[in-house]
Amino acid sequence: MTGKTLKPFHGTYLPSDIQFLLEPVEIEMTSVEEKERLIQSGQKHYSDMLSQEPAPTPAHLELFGKALDVGAGRMAREVIALAKGLTEQVQARPVILVSLVRAGVPLGVMLQRAITDMGHLSFHYGISIIRDRGIDTEALAVIEARHGTDGIVFVDGWTGKGTITGQLTESLKNRPGYPEMPRLAVLADPAGCAWIAASDNDWLIPFGIMGAPVSGMVSRSIWTETGFHGCVFCEHLREYECSTLLVDTVDQFRKQINVGTVPAALPFSTQCHNQSGISQKVIQKLAEKFHIANINRIKPGIAEATRAVLRRVPDHVLVSNKADHDVSLLLYLAEQKGITVEEVGDTIGFYRAVTIIKKVA
Repeated sequence: MTGKTLKPFHGTYLPSDIQFLLEPVEIEMTSVEEKERLIQSGQKHYSDMLSQEPAPTPAHLELFGKALDVGAGRMAREVIALAKGLTEQVQARPVILVSLVRAGVPLGVMLQRAITDMGHLSFHYGISIIRDRGIDTEALAVIEARHGTDGIVFVDGWTGKGTITGQLTESLKNRPGYPEMPRLAVLADPAGCAWIAASDNDWLIPFGIMGAPVSGMVSRSIWTETGFHGCVFCEHLREYECSTLLVDTVDQFRKQINVGTVPAALPFSTQCHNQSGISQKVIQKLAEKFHIANINRIKPGIAEATRAVLRRVPDHVLVSNKADHDVSLLLYLAEQKGITVEEVGDTIGFYRAVTIIKKVA
């Protein structure tokens, strides 16, 4: 795979925004309920299956629009902070942004544009990483062959429990050229485990509450034994495409901000380490309360909790405050599925929402 000519693949983004190192495939869809049964029984790994991603309802789209209206300005400032932090901390040039599909992709596109506008050369790729199976080594080898490792920064949207951070660390530990703590950049780091983050808040990141329509129309990645990991181009959602709307909107806000007034984001600190400890205690207490042996059934943070209700079979939805506007979509989706939402105050720590996946196996 590394020696062949790669077909340009950028989804619904501009060619200058990203190159996906994924192989578009066709796959038979599995119902959400059957997928959950197969995952929990151990008969299949989650990355061996896909469920048809549902079309967003008018209410979902309205809430996404409101989240973008409220959050675009914040994202613009935080993208500047991250872009400045990366260009200061990564001495190698160009900066090589490697977004983890899918949640890292919108942020990676925003960073690619911001770094370019600051006068620096950067390249942006989207590759797969799969819990328990690792990063796409074929795709990573292509990037390393082109650029080396010195300028590589991995990008994700946020941290939940820190599972993907741990998987990234495990995937790179025997791969030469990478630091012991992977250079992972995120917008929000409530788990306190990213290398660099714009904030440690659990907040309503607009692209956290949508799937393919804000990710260049690509699906979650699919495991393959050889070649690049796969994906499905979600043509059935074409009318809802809003990837370019999202990044263009943030661009408009960003270009109105004086870059010099925004402090650069700083790498991992003692405060992050303390937050990580609190995050782990919250997960442990939830596991004990709900008698959960596999913590992958716990989805903390607004984005993860919302996605879990959309894509999985939820059992419990917990929010710190039902009056919190940032959990409005989560409350709506839970109501649609007949799931009772429990208000739990500060018992979930820094998180403002948690979804518990139902045990079905």
